Order: sequence, then structure tokens, then C-alpha cells
Amino acid sequence: MDDWVIEAEHLTKTYLLGKIEVHALYDVSIRIRRGEILAIMGPSGSGKSTLMNILGCLDRPTSGEYRLDGESVSELDDDGLSEIRNRKVGFIFQSFNLLPRASALENVELPLRYSGNRGDMKDRALAAIQAVGLADRVKHHPNELSGGQQQRVAIARALVNDPAIIMADEPTGNLDSKSGAEIIELLQSLNRDRGATVIVVTHDPGIAAHTHRTIHLRDGRVEESA
Repeated sequence: MDDWVIEAEHLTKTYLLGKIEVHALYDVSIRIRRGEILAIMGPSGSGKSTLMNILGCLDRPTSGEYRLDGESVSELDDDGLSEIRNRKVGFIFQSFNLLPRASALENVELPLRYSGNRGDMKDRALAAIQAVGLADRVKHHPNELSGGQQQRVAIARALVNDPAIIMADEPTGNLDSKSGAEIIELLQSLNRDRGATVIVVTHDPGIAAHTHRTIHLRDGRVEESA
């Protein structure tokens, strides 16, 4: 039997802007296997961010069923979403989102603090930093690191809780081409060597070419999956 880490069936998302209904997602059904590296692509307004927010437990669908790592999360309240998000999802953002006054090690420790999973916290954070090749930068602050190094810290932070999925939102958007290529290579190695399930939201076909599969969205619908 296939080991699906994400099972989303007939997802819709509708927002109210005053009296106007805005349909962000229409009847979206996708499944993602554990250990897969996958890209979600589409033009601006296609529903990429809305889908990412639902899959990452930052939001809930208007209708439809969503199971993350076997748990039904479609109708969880905000506290329930926060709890499963802290346990199951690691996020990597285009803008890094590091705390400027915290060291690399302290930034990586944050998810462990928030989840209450503080046993061996320093050792786990150090192991995550070593996994992304920054063992010699643990005491450095973000302003003492290059853009590529800051993104590596963000990846270590996403890894530290051993999440079911890693969600990367335009992870190379603020990087030069060399640093961007290194980050994609790192994500591939984490997928290959650690079995991490990685979902990359991107506009760049060059990045999507390095994933196992691409889901294309347009106007809130899955246009194709290859």
C-alpha cells in the first residue's frame, strides 16, 4: 500500500471580501508520498499560497478533507492546527525569517521551544546545523552570515523537529544563482539521505526540474500533475 503523507480530497477555499466571494481553490485533490520531493507551480493568483497554507496547517479549507501523516486536520480549530503544525511541518521561507539578535543555534532551537520538546534541545539543534554544513557558524548572528548561509540556518530550523513534511516557499528567491543551486542541492540531499518529504512552491521551472514531480495550478484548480 502506498504510504501517503498528504491526502487532500476535494479541497475548496472561499474568502469573503465585503459581499464578494473570492474562490481561491476549486475541488483540489492531491496525494503526496512520504519521501517525495515535489514542486507546486502556477502564475500569480493561481492558488499556490492558499494551497500551501492549507497543507502546512496555517489555514483550513472551506470544504473538503485533508489528512496529514494519517491525521484528519480539516476541521481542527486554531489551537489544533498550531499543535499539529509544530509537530508535523517545517517551513522554509524566501525571506529566511531569522531572529536578528539570536545566534544560528538559538534560531534553530526555536521550534523545539515552541513545541515543548526541549529534551536534548542543544544537541538536536547542533545536529541539524551540522546536517546543513554550518557547524562552524553556530554562534554567528544572521548579519554575520551570507544569504545562502542564512537559508541553511532556516533549513536546519525546519529539520530540527523531524517533521513529516518540509514546505519551502520560494526558497531561492532572495539568493544569487550559485547560492540558490546550493540550496536546491541541499534539499535534494536531505530528501535522498534522510527521507525528508519536501514540497517546494516556486515560479522557477529550473527548480521544479530538480524535483520528482510537479503540480501545476491555474485559477484555483489543478491543471496538471507530472
